[in-house]
Amino acid sequence: MNIRPGPHSIALLIATAICQGGAAQAAAEDEVRASFERFVQVQNTHDAKALEGLLADSPGFLWITRGTVIWGRDAALQQFAKLYTGTWRLDPEYGGFRVVPIGEDVAEVHVPVQFTTGPAGQAPQVTRLFLNQVLVKSGGAWRVLSIFPIAAPAP
Repeated sequence: MNIRPGPHSIALLIATAICQGGAAQAAAEDEVRASFERFVQVQNTHDAKALEGLLADSPGFLWITRGTVIWGRDAALQQFAKLYTGTWRLDPEYGGFRVVPIGEDVAEVHVPVQFTTGPAGQAPQVTRLFLNQVLVKSGGAWRVLSIFPIAAPAP
């Protein structure tokens, strides 16, 4: 017996594939958001050990901060440890949080943040930034591959 799919069954197959793809994308976006939220928590508790597992262990890891280019996870961890001796706090404005899927295992995060920093013993300063990160899925977890903070105007 030769069975041919009709136009309605083809449309149903396409709609099902789109919905399944949308559900998978939504799940990935939820995972990326959870990873970002964990990143913020670790930053605000100054937990350098926990931060290590959130950053991609790659020589291509890139963080540009205050005009300084930092390559590699180990160099970034050393810089974070120095900064953690003073005031260092991220307060995301989650209403502006966006995940942009780039591929199945790559996503970009964009979120405005209030960033409070200051050397130990000095009054902290609050700056508003657009925090941009690229995350990659590695070993079943989303890890930060790049961090690009950009100065932002007050809301």
